[in-house]
This record gives sequence, structure tokens and C-alpha cells, in this order.
Amino acid sequence: MRGPAYGPGAPRGPVPAALSRRERFDRVAVSVMADVESRWTEELSRVELAVEDAPVVPPSWVAPRVPLTSFVGGTAATPPRLVLYRRPLEHRVETLVELEALVLTVVVEQLADYLGVPPEDVHPDYEP
Repeated sequence: MRGPAYGPGAPRGPVPAALSRRERFDRVAVSVMADVESRWTEELSRVELAVEDAPVVPPSWVAPRVPLTSFVGGTAATPPRLVLYRRPLEHRVETLVELEALVLTVVVEQLADYLGVPPEDVHPDYEP
């Protein structure tokens, strides 16, 4: 066989074995957000999803844990934005399945607060 079997130059594009941790996380985040948005299309149409490596916390931070997400409300000029912090989320799980479940949990909780409904109403697979 000539040429790469997997990776960026593979005939069908990159496969999961060739993805970086950041790329895998981004795929999970986009997949979870798309699933939730499909259930609340109109209400979440303006909400943007962003991923950052880690939150910037002030030197006076005293909480025992760093935040996993933040939700920045929108203005007339900017849409609301849900920010996921990749490294703290990855640090709390061991497998990809656990990561998907944790991302679903934090996304649902943030969007439930935004929508003003219980998390169970946002997505049927939500487990606190």
C-alpha cells in the first residue's frame, strides 16, 4: 500500500486516530451542541458555541475548582455565547464516552438556565 492509511493525507480525510485532543474535543462539542439545538432550533438559533483551552481566573480565585463553562449573554450587537473550557473538562474524565456525557451535562445545564426551563426538558439524555 502506498500513501498514508490514516491522517491528514488519507484518501477519506483525517480519521479519529489521527485527530489531536483539541480536534476530538471540538467534534464532541459541536456534536452535542447540534443535538441540543435540533430540539430547540428557534430558541437557540442565536447562541454561539466557543471552546477555549482554560478559563482565565483572577489571582484572588478561591474556589476549589476552576469553571468548566461560562455563558456570556448577548447584546444588541453580539449574540449570546456558550464557552466550554476544554482542559478542565478533559481533566475530569478518562474516556471519550465520559467526555461526551460530561459535555452534554454542562451544555444542557447552561442552556437550561438561558432558556429558563429545567435541564430535563432541554435534553432527554441529561443526567445530573
